[in-house]
Amino acid sequence: MPRLSIAEVIDRFPAFRVALVVAEELRIGEARSAALAADVAAAEQACRKRWSGAELSAIPGVAAWRSAYKGFGIKRTSYRSSVERLIKRVLAGGALPAVNPLVDLYNLVSLETELCLGCDDLDRTEGDLAFRFSRPGDTFVDMGAEAGDDPNDPPKVGEVVYADARHVLCRRWNWRQDARTAVSPKTRRIALTAQSNGFGDVEAAAARLVALIERECAGRCRVVVADKAKPVVAF
Repeated sequence: MPRLSIAEVIDRFPAFRVALVVAEELRIGEARSAALAADVAAAEQACRKRWSGAELSAIPGVAAWRSAYKGFGIKRTSYRSSVERLIKRVLAGGALPAVNPLVDLYNLVSLETELCLGCDDLDRTEGDLAFRFSRPGDTFVDMGAEAGDDPNDPPKVGEVVYADARHVLCRRWNWRQDARTAVSPKTRRIALTAQSNGFGDVEAAAARLVALIERECAGRCRVVVADKAKPVVAF
């Protein structure tokens, strides 16, 4: 069985916990259902009501990841965690991006829980998965690269990355995803992570994700959790 490991980073970041939701037999549509659209709108409204006028640094989920980023040398807000970017976007009056129902539902849960979430097409990954420090030879193809720019952007020395046996799946822990494993309506199996670093309930987030995946994408799910007590888990 493949494994998920956080063993390499857990001594430096002992509060790190991650729930891995593996979903199979997915049917991902092209657009949100009415129910999902209503859930997204409600989450956006709740976020604005709770945090309007607040400094981003005062939001517990944002603050926890800013502290973690500083722990591997990111001292500026030019690189924001995925959850900080979502919250910042919504508080500025924007909406959660409409990508496809699977991506939309996990962005919804990220906004609700203040946790960083990320997802990869499991059939496009290879071998075990790990949160670890970057290594010489690591490759990364930036899915957020601007048109005309070179998307090849390998991690810097000392970065925390999320990787499979072949390449980096996400740079700067949960900043930007690799294009090679992005989820699309053709995806049938996923590995979806809900990540905390001193704030948030990954088990509750996983339960919410499972319910939404089963409702919106007809998926069959299982969940494992890695933390300091059990840094390597089979899935």
